[in-house]
Amino acid sequence: MQLPRATRLVIRIAGVRMYLWRAVDHEGEVLEAVVTSKRNKAAALKLLKRIMKKYARPRTIVTDGLRWQEVFSGADPLLLNDKAGGSWTPVQELRQKYWHDDPKERRRLLMPFLWGTVAARGQIYGNQQRGSRAEVTNDKWFSYPGYNEMLSGVADPRIDKNEFGPNPNQTVFEWLNAQPGLAGKVEVFGTWNTFRDIFNVARSHLPVRAGATLLDPADNSARGQLLAELNRTTTALEPGDPYDSFLYEALADHLRTHQPRVLFVGFGDTDNWAHSGRYDAVLEAAHHVDEFIGRLWQQMQANPAYRGRTTFIITTDHGRGGGLSEWKEHGVEEPGSGNIWIAVIGPDTPALGERADVATVTQAQIAATVAAFVGRDYRKAKPAAAAALPVAPSL
Repeated sequence: MQLPRATRLVIRIAGVRMYLWRAVDHEGEVLEAVVTSKRNKAAALKLLKRIMKKYARPRTIVTDGLRWQEVFSGADPLLLNDKAGGSWTPVQELRQKYWHDDPKERRRLLMPFLWGTVAARGQIYGNQQRGSRAEVTNDKWFSYPGYNEMLSGVADPRIDKNEFGPNPNQTVFEWLNAQPGLAGKVEVFGTWNTFRDIFNVARSHLPVRAGATLLDPADNSARGQLLAELNRTTTALEPGDPYDSFLYEALADHLRTHQPRVLFVGFGDTDNWAHSGRYDAVLEAAHHVDEFIGRLWQQMQANPAYRGRTTFIITTDHGRGGGLSEWKEHGVEEPGSGNIWIAVIGPDTPALGERADVATVTQAQIAATVAAFVGRDYRKAKPAAAAALPVAPSL
């Protein structure tokens, strides 16, 4: 997509000569307009600067069920073994990859992009040891209620199981897709087949590529056929849910030829391996998803349509338990499952790094935040939704 351009028209208002400056996209759609009394080029530049926020490209990226403890402290020393951690990887090998006595170095070993780039140039919330809490507001503490809260801005007590069916609540993505200038420019990718219900495909008509529909069946290229064959012949950990690597490759290919304005990406391996009791695989999955997010960031910055205008909101849908066996599960019976973390990086977000001694932020605030980054006031249309995170631009 090309950047908006400014055009000038001479008009008369009450007989007075005026200048109408318009921001026009590559399809000729008028995005914004301003009237000035002088033929001033600076007015056009001011106009373009003003609409840049509306032309931001937010990406909401979720790695399912990754605890705040690993994000902020790295590998848990009590779980780096085969007894409590269920690890198949030799302990020495696991420690060589992910262990350091300093928790700050340990977390950097686990997620180098998050700590080397996102935290350095953006903000991250949720380290309770430093007076920063990020929490869900729903009282269920598992996936579907969490995603609904995150995407609609309001917890819904009716959603009490992952097999709930089509979401009765409109998500911010569905709402944005109905806004002028955004129709057809909102997309969803994920490993979990249930995303089709969470985004209510039948009602929203959003393009949701998730689970069994992740790969493009129309891709007859050699690479597309190879991905399809590998996916078909790979035994999934969760039936019907591809591994994160398939999601990354499919999304990276898609973004080479498509330029969605608003994007949701849902990775799932961190949760699936935790439920399987494989702490070594949880660490590997977290390390890999960090790499995938880093690659996506680099891909965005290499594209003139996205460079300097892309925001990543990176988070999780729920926490997990905190004991030697409780880490495998989540839900109301596992204390700590309502604790999450949220990281944001983008041109509109001040580089304040790891936040400390700040007010609690919630999962419900993400919906209004996504809308704010494209210049839309979600709460004006949905007053019950939580306010945007303090990282979002003012409207």
